[in-house]
Amino acid sequence: MSTTAAETGPVQVTGEVLSVKKAGAYQHLTMVAPGVAERFRPGTFVTLAVGGPLSATTLRRSLPVHRARPTGAYGGTVECVFAVEDAATAWLAAAPAGTPLDVVGPLGRPYALPKEPVTCVLVGDGCAGAPLFPLAERLRERSCVVHMLLGGATETALFGALEARRATRGVVVTTADGSVGLRGGVVDALPDLLTRVQADVVYAAGPPAVLHGVARAAEAHGAWSQTAVDVPDGCGTGLCLGCVLPVVGEDGVTRMVRACAEGPVFRGDRVRWDDLGTVPSDARGAS
Repeated sequence: MSTTAAETGPVQVTGEVLSVKKAGAYQHLTMVAPGVAERFRPGTFVTLAVGGPLSATTLRRSLPVHRARPTGAYGGTVECVFAVEDAATAWLAAAPAGTPLDVVGPLGRPYALPKEPVTCVLVGDGCAGAPLFPLAERLRERSCVVHMLLGGATETALFGALEARRATRGVVVTTADGSVGLRGGVVDALPDLLTRVQADVVYAAGPPAVLHGVARAAEAHGAWSQTAVDVPDGCGTGLCLGCVLPVVGEDGVTRMVRACAEGPVFRGDRVRWDDLGTVPSDARGAS
């Protein structure tokens, strides 16, 4: 049976909250979202209308997908991990089971998988690293050797360290305060790990400074890197143009592309990290 475009593209569905549980410094949301889970690929994200009766006046929230289970007692479920940072995410964290949610997804371009078995290092900072766990599963299905490097400001700001130990060949943990693992950040520990495991590919998710450091370290090591940038709150479909960033194409020309549509996953050596938030004068179309 062939797969049609409709079966692989994003859908908009009325889902509902199944549970919201605390996970360290974060909230772990599980929602019923039929159709979304079946189309999920690691690295894609969903957008949610939040705020209940006030959702029409609140920007949609873009959340990377941590897990997607197409079948189960409740049908297709999607899991996301997020930090409470404002009134909208506080509303989502307090939403009781059964709360209806308008869900659009999966959106964006996923991580690319290697065609042959290689050694991979997956780097995650805080809850931004949540999408790396289903990616690790897909890589192991392709007989890749998978190592993870996870970091956070404190022990409670780490995400998934225990799960990573069960699911990968090896795990390195860092905390800025030294409360657990190595003291420092993931970028500090990455060069030694790349050399020790002889990594071929590096996958990363985190804030821009972390992704920039990962891309530099991977390039210095001679590894290929893929970085998942954060998608700002908004439409999530590319219409609002609120998430553009400068990326160098295969032809060497810089273009302003949308993180939500052309990303969120980009080759780390193609993003002009130092120029984020600007339109470089040499970008195509710049005045």
